[in-house]
Amino acid sequence: MAEQVNSIQVDSLWKIYKTGSQEVAALRGLSFKIEQGAYVALKGRSGSGKTTLLNCLSGLDDPSSGSIHVLGKDITTMTEAERTIWRSQEMGLVFQSFGLIPTLSAYENIDLLLRIAGMKAKDRHKRTQEMLALVGLQKWADHRPYEMSGGQQQRVAVARALANRPKLILADEPTGELDTTTARDILNLFRKIVEEEHVTFLMTSHDPVVDESVNRVMQLKDGMLVET
Repeated sequence: MAEQVNSIQVDSLWKIYKTGSQEVAALRGLSFKIEQGAYVALKGRSGSGKTTLLNCLSGLDDPSSGSIHVLGKDITTMTEAERTIWRSQEMGLVFQSFGLIPTLSAYENIDLLLRIAGMKAKDRHKRTQEMLALVGLQKWADHRPYEMSGGQQQRVAVARALANRPKLILADEPTGELDTTTARDILNLFRKIVEEEHVTFLMTSHDPVVDESVNRVMQLKDGMLVET
């Protein structure tokens, strides 16, 4: 039997914040694995450590101790510059607030990421069109964010995150600004992306609708994993 490949492997992960003379443990000795191609929700109340964990997994924050292997690389040993390059090449990030540039169209928001990555104009155009088709927004290519609904803006954000063919997507409360019907549509889009693009997808969420879509739920409480 072939050995299971993990996209994420975390061992004894601690994150301690110091506020004056006090120390607050946001993550308390977490250890877990997420296999390649998984569609996972990370849930828990506000203050449970979800966003802190996501920031550590993306290399945006340093853990106090422990190890994090993402896509086979120990990101805790990388410099900040190395992490920046690594994120741009192998990871896609999706945020609750969409993070689109308001003066750019849907097409331009996606194209810009590929331009920064150094892709040639012809290849950029083809990939941008492919991503707009994947999220069902070909007819909205020339619209700016303020001309689109929240669900459409999130679709553009997802298309942009996928444009550089990442192997892992991390999403922080991606349905937080959406109504239930739109949230279900977005979650079904995420599942389609996992299946068709063969990526691993990990999202934080408070939304109970998420449980219907993902194939694994991880529950955090006070910085500890209480259910997987």
